[in-house]
Amino acid sequence: MSDIIQLLPDSVANQIAAGEVIQRPASVIKELVENAVDAGAKNIRVQVIDAGKTSIQVIDDGKGMSETDARLSFERHATSKIRKADDLFALHTMGFRGEALASIAAVAQVELRTRQEKDEVGTQLFIAGSRFTGQEPCSCPVGSNFSINNLFYNVPARRKFLKSNATELNNIIAAFERIALVYPDIAFSLHSNGTELFNLKAGVLRQRIIDIFGKRLNQDLLQVKVDTTMCRINGYVGKPQSARKKGAHQYFFVNGRYMKHPYFHKAVMNAFERLVPSGEQIPYFLYFEVAPEDIDVNIHPTKTEIKFENEVPIWQVLSAAVKEAVGMFNDIPAIDFDTEGRPDIPVYSPNEQVAAPTLKYNPDYNPFRTSRGSAKPSSANRWETLYEAAQSQPSQETELFSSKMTMPEPADEPLSIASVIAEKSPAHYQYKGRYMMTAVKSGLMIIDQHRAHVRILFDRYVEQLRRREVVAQKILFPENIHLSASEEVTFSKISAELQDLGFEISAMGGSSYAVQAVPAGLEGLNIPDLLRDMIASAQEKTTAIHDEINSTLALTMARKAAIPMGQVLSNDEMENIFNSLFSSSNPNYTPDGKNILCILKQSEIEHLLE
Repeated sequence: MSDIIQLLPDSVANQIAAGEVIQRPASVIKELVENAVDAGAKNIRVQVIDAGKTSIQVIDDGKGMSETDARLSFERHATSKIRKADDLFALHTMGFRGEALASIAAVAQVELRTRQEKDEVGTQLFIAGSRFTGQEPCSCPVGSNFSINNLFYNVPARRKFLKSNATELNNIIAAFERIALVYPDIAFSLHSNGTELFNLKAGVLRQRIIDIFGKRLNQDLLQVKVDTTMCRINGYVGKPQSARKKGAHQYFFVNGRYMKHPYFHKAVMNAFERLVPSGEQIPYFLYFEVAPEDIDVNIHPTKTEIKFENEVPIWQVLSAAVKEAVGMFNDIPAIDFDTEGRPDIPVYSPNEQVAAPTLKYNPDYNPFRTSRGSAKPSSANRWETLYEAAQSQPSQETELFSSKMTMPEPADEPLSIASVIAEKSPAHYQYKGRYMMTAVKSGLMIIDQHRAHVRILFDRYVEQLRRREVVAQKILFPENIHLSASEEVTFSKISAELQDLGFEISAMGGSSYAVQAVPAGLEGLNIPDLLRDMIASAQEKTTAIHDEINSTLALTMARKAAIPMGQVLSNDEMENIFNSLFSSSNPNYTPDGKNILCILKQSEIEHLLE
């Protein structure tokens, strides 16, 4: 029997490693920018063409590499940071795996130009599919200049599964932001197809956050700072009024590395319990410093999920620190002794006689008196009078009233859906401004008024989009909105759909836009927040299918425009919602699958009263 186990060629092994390390253009940028940071760069420039599919260029002014190091850096397991196994648990730098450059070179055409300060000339390398195709001296500034062209050119199956340019560019921006947020003392820039997306000057952390996500965050940031023997935590959390349902910027970093940590996320949100509406999220930018031996960054290939040795006590420290920051923000009313311009309150004197106040009224006044001098009975009294008359001397009118308790509307009047479903004609009730209740043949129907209205409006918006019948309503004073780089990329992707919805938005320059018209029916809403929610919803969609985008935008608009919980409704308003709901495409569930109604059966009611 012949042997069947063979050693893989280096080119194949490198492609397998590339499958773990290089998943998309954003992975290339992450690895190269992290290497530039480790090289001591103070200025890092990133340029991409076609969202990195055609070209990626990362230029830095770090210490550069010698001719020998430049060649060795593309070998597998080549690293400058590890000499023995114990070094894995005492890392203070970013890239250490030793497969990044080899993986990139296995699936792309690479050109490197690099020079150290002590050298008069630099080194230029050409690599394609793990093969060195050229090496020569060159004239170049101190630092490194990586050009990555035609990513996955030799792995067409991988290239085919890349997403749209807008999606891949958003991934690049996300990777870029995560590194830029850790190193505010380094200047970063990012260009896409020749357009500048970021130009971040070196500065302090708060300014870096504002430069990336916009000035609107400046007034919403609360500082968090705590130092213990286990860990040091610093950064910022948002004020309660900065909460958003979608698109909240939430970042954890440990020892300069971005991480995801659902357990610590709960610690932050726990501090805002009862301060923000349910389902809304607070932005935060929190940085942990712990001993390297107390964490394990290798539990996930992308190194974003990190295991902590002391998770529970760190959770308690984090929760307390955030609560303290929020508590410091809550204003305590101060006693103000400045009485200038205030009403003069007389000082009490026990020797003075105090007269009791007198009440003057007209005993003959009747607000229900008609011009003929008779009082008009209230609605409730009219029903009582009519009902009493029906019991003593039935007439044609009172018989109709009495029969309405069990019979549907007369044949010459249009039948409403409510009267068909209900055991008796509409006499809806509202509970705590949130639920509508009405009697049906099987028991008591309970309807969530907000969810019902979401379903109604969603169907209406989708149909308007399908028929292109949306009516735009001009705004008297245009609303201004400033978008971050990632929001701007998504906005350009969905701008046509927004126009079909009835929005008129014009560019003002500098990532600022003016909203001049909105779909009819959205007047009075916070338009900038609505648009940001719609953009955040569209960012979650990885496909470019127009129907899905339209559905997402319609749902966001419906949620914003629907009647809120707690709004008191008249019986006519409840009747209108009831009829519209049962004329909708699916009266039982909202577009995102939440229950709209339930029925408390008659037998269950009787059982409760036993």
